[in-house]
Amino acid sequence: MKNTLVLGASLNPSRYSNLAINRLVNHGHPVEAIGLKKGVVSGVAILTEKEPFEDIDTVTLYLNPKRQVEYYDYIISLKPKRVIFNPGTENPEFYTLLKKHNIESEVACTLVLLGTNQY
Repeated sequence: MKNTLVLGASLNPSRYSNLAINRLVNHGHPVEAIGLKKGVVSGVAILTEKEPFEDIDTVTLYLNPKRQVEYYDYIISLKPKRVIFNPGTENPEFYTLLKKHNIESEVACTLVLLGTNQY
C-alpha cells in the first residue's frame, strides 16, 4: 500500500480530490490530506497546515500550477517517490525541480490509475 498525500483536498463530494480520497481509502491506501478547509472525508482528516508527514510514497496534486508554487519546498521536503499531476495541474517548471531531487513526476489521473490497477 502507498502512503498518499492528497494536496488540494476538498469537502465537496463532487470535487475530484474528494473522490480520490474515497477511492484511495476503498483501495486500502493510507491517506493524508491538506486543503483550504478542515473536515473529514471517508475517515481522513483534511488539515490546513503543511504537516511534516513521514513515509509519504505519493503526493497527488489537485492545485493549479500557480497555487503549487507555495508548496514546492514542502513537497520536496516530504521526499515522496512520486508526484501525480492530475488533469489541470500540469506544471513543467515543477517537473524539472522534482527531477533535480530524484522525485518522479507522473501526469495522470489518480482515479483512472486506481480504476485500472496501475496506482
